[in-house]
Amino acid sequence: MTPEMILTMIVLGFAVVLFIFEWVRVDVVGIIMMALLPLIGLISPKEAFVGLSSNAVVSIMAVIIIGAGLDKTGVMNKVAGPIIKLAGSSEKKVITLISGTVGIISSMMQNIGAAALFLPATQRISKRMGIPISRILMPMGFCAIIGGTITLVGASPTILLNDLMVLGGKKLQPFGLFTQTPIGVCLLLSAIIYFIFFGKFILPAAEGEAEKGVTALLMEAYQGLENTFEIHIPDTFEGPKTLQELAIRPKFLVTVVAVSFSAENEKSFVPKSGDAISPGDDIAVIGKEKMVRMLADEYGWEIKSTLDVFGESLAVINAGMAETVVSPRSELIGKTMSQINFKEMYGVNPVALFTGNKIIYSNLTHVRLQMGDTLLLQAPWEKFHILRNQPQPRALTFATALEGEIMRPEKARLAVTWLAVALAQIIFFKIQLSVALMSGALGMIITGVLSVDEAYRAVDWMTVFLLAGLIPLGIAFEKTGTAAFIAKFVLGMLGNPSPIVLLATVGIMTSFFTLVISNVGATVPAVHEHGGHGRRRSANGGAGRGIVGIQYIRPPDASGQRPCYEARRLSYRGLCQGGSHYDGPLFSGGIDRSLFLLWHSMIFTKGVSGGNG
Repeated sequence: MTPEMILTMIVLGFAVVLFIFEWVRVDVVGIIMMALLPLIGLISPKEAFVGLSSNAVVSIMAVIIIGAGLDKTGVMNKVAGPIIKLAGSSEKKVITLISGTVGIISSMMQNIGAAALFLPATQRISKRMGIPISRILMPMGFCAIIGGTITLVGASPTILLNDLMVLGGKKLQPFGLFTQTPIGVCLLLSAIIYFIFFGKFILPAAEGEAEKGVTALLMEAYQGLENTFEIHIPDTFEGPKTLQELAIRPKFLVTVVAVSFSAENEKSFVPKSGDAISPGDDIAVIGKEKMVRMLADEYGWEIKSTLDVFGESLAVINAGMAETVVSPRSELIGKTMSQINFKEMYGVNPVALFTGNKIIYSNLTHVRLQMGDTLLLQAPWEKFHILRNQPQPRALTFATALEGEIMRPEKARLAVTWLAVALAQIIFFKIQLSVALMSGALGMIITGVLSVDEAYRAVDWMTVFLLAGLIPLGIAFEKTGTAAFIAKFVLGMLGNPSPIVLLATVGIMTSFFTLVISNVGATVPAVHEHGGHGRRRSANGGAGRGIVGIQYIRPPDASGQRPCYEARRLSYRGLCQGGSHYDGPLFSGGIDRSLFLLWHSMIFTKGVSGGNG
């Protein structure tokens, strides 16, 4: 073992320690690697920064921009809708549908693209259903990786193995497009089943502050509020009666924020006191659960378990709450909200008024507003953006950030067109992934789907610098011969082992390699060394079966144990949002990997791979 190999292993250990103990942020670890490796002479300065222009990093940047364009135009809303409808309120169904869909998509394209394109839809589903996003993103990331084993398209190591499968100077029959499909499908199904039954034990349960939106935090801050409830007005109700006649706010301190009129088949998201409530209608209210139940009992109404009629329109991605402050030169000073027709003027619902040292929930529209008063408002995000973009002097100043944004549904066709153009270049014209995806992202910017600033904001720069910094570590691992040395040393110690021992050893070894280098880079040294064992064995028992075994015992999810793997890195962002840490993928990936190693060893020992290949 050369001094360079020893130094490479020390640097690797240093990086792993930084990841585990999180003394610095993960992207800072990547920057440390870019600076440290050339300083100690393991790689050249040019190689240290090659990651910033690598195919993987540029592809991730482009596909995130494309995903943001699809999200901005509402395309991802249409994707998320059927999944939510099928899943109901079941977290297990959500994990199954999302992970299965992403796994299948990644079988026909790079798993980076499959995971990144589905990320916006996953975030929307998480918000709408109240499931911590980290519990959805981790299975999605693993299945994106595993889905690559279903076809030859998504499996770079298998493509490489087609050139390496030589036995006794004779080239073996190469893999076809669907040769590995049966085993890949089994892997994907076993991963989904694994997360369904063991997810509650190994998936992160933390729900950090970063994952809570402004609306949720405001609900907690105001003691008179708790949640948004949907109430159905049964046919037995003696109506119609106006909201003023029902006196919902004065009697129950509950705010009606939406009404669905069944007779007219219309919805109002700024209900007025003169609006009449009739049998068959539905209303959405904000308040304490105890008070909402008193309201329902008083009038014989039915409280629904979840938002149904208003499930889409009042989801946090489309509507929410914000705190505003009466500005010093506001036209509202000295006036009541009823005097100026506040609701009609701004299209928002006042929920509470913080004036002096008290919070008012009832009759707040009749209180004269003073400079510095705080108004808690509820409305669709579009209305808030219009209010915030009014010319100076503005009547209200926003004290909280707006969770939602103005959508561009009129650009949806353009967004889908540019996605199709990018995918067509990859599938039919064999254009390099980064070039094809970046052209699609550029098309979205030029045609106004996204502005340049929105594209920059969409990119997760922490992901970019983490990957760009760890690619040089992989280069050092291969350039110094560390990977080849470990492969030769481990396989040399085996002598003439049984097939199951050989396959299990190769699987463990390639799993270790892929913690720091690419799947393709891990495959090469293992194949070269394992080929010797295959030749020493027999054509029927060794190399053919073993080489196939390397592909499947190669890490679809050993890579999932590290946040530096492209598809997993996208999911790792969700773990950070959910208050989880680096050991999330390390722990779940370790268990999952062990099960897969056992599964693969049994399959290939029994010859399921097709004998001698």
